[in-house]
Order: sequence, then structure tokens, then C-alpha cells
Amino acid sequence: MARRNDHSRDEIREMALKAAETIVEREGAAGLSTRKIANEIGYTVGSLYLIFENLDDLIFHVNARTLDQLAFELDQATARKNDPAAVLVELGLTYLRFAASHQGRWNLIFGRGSPTATASPDWYRSHVLVLFDRVEKMLERLAPPRNPNEVALAARALWGGVHGVCTLALTDKLDIAGLSDAEKLTTSLIENYLLGWMQQN
Repeated sequence: MARRNDHSRDEIREMALKAAETIVEREGAAGLSTRKIANEIGYTVGSLYLIFENLDDLIFHVNARTLDQLAFELDQATARKNDPAAVLVELGLTYLRFAASHQGRWNLIFGRGSPTATASPDWYRSHVLVLFDRVEKMLERLAPPRNPNEVALAARALWGGVHGVCTLALTDKLDIAGLSDAEKLTTSLIENYLLGWMQQN
């Protein structure tokens, strides 16, 4: 077992978060515990509680890192696209592919293992809002006259639809052949939603 002074506080924090990500990807969100994290990095559970308030606090930090990675991949995927509608489709497809590639960490945010009894702290909610901001900016470009409330509502409706397809596809609840079919559903959902939204007065 490592001694507390073998690493700085920031180093232990980084080690713990990386270990948590590894455990979640290997065993799923339900397999995460402070004991497993502590064993993985060679420290005691007590050492973790000197850095994180509790397991929920640690999970929020893991989830924030996942959201930041998702944001980076969304930006990479859309960097060369200029048409707002095409960008929105690509955002949806990238979200779907990210979830399929990182199911453990994605489930830690939205499924089993995610904090349920603890309200999301403000710093964490900011990581969520910046993702919606990407969608809202594209919607504003598509329909400049729309007021901010309409744009915010549309962004969340789109995300809810894409997230629903994603959830059902990853849990084999859709009668589809795989990721390619889920991508077709996602594309159809976004394109048809935008078509209807643009025709509204």
C-alpha cells in the first residue's frame, strides 16, 4: 500500500479518476466502489475521502471528464461542416457513437450507478449546459427570429429524441441490426424534427 506522501493530492486525484474510468469501462457502472478505486491505485479508502466528499462527488468528477471528452469529439466531428442542419445531424451521430464506444462511462452519467440522491452541483451542471450550447447555436443560425426559450426547448427536444434512440439501441430494445441502423434512425429523427420546426410560425 502506498504511503500518503508518495504522491501529491492532485496526483492522487488524477490516479483515482483514471482508475474509476478503467473500472467502469471494465465492469460497468454498477461495479464502481471506493474500495475498488483505492485498491487500484494502492491507497486506502480514507485517502480518497481526503480528496472527494464521497462516492457521488467522485462520480460527478468522472462524469465531468466524460462530458468534456464528448464535447471535444463533438467539436472534432463538426469542425469542417458549415451547414447548421448538417452540423446538428453530425452532433447526434457523434453522440450515438460516443455512447456505443464508452458504454460504461455513458451509463455512469445516465443509468445505473449515477448519483440519484445528490443534487448536481453548479460546477457540474455547467459541463452539461455547454453541450446544449452547441445545439442551440446551430438552431439559432437556422432560425434567427426564434426567441431563446424556443431555441432552448428545441435543443432539449432534439437531445431527448437522440438520447432515447441511443438508450434503446444500446440496451437492444430496438428491432434494429446494429449501430448503422441506429445512425439511420438518428439522422431521420433530426432531419424530420428540423423540417417541422423550420415550418412552424
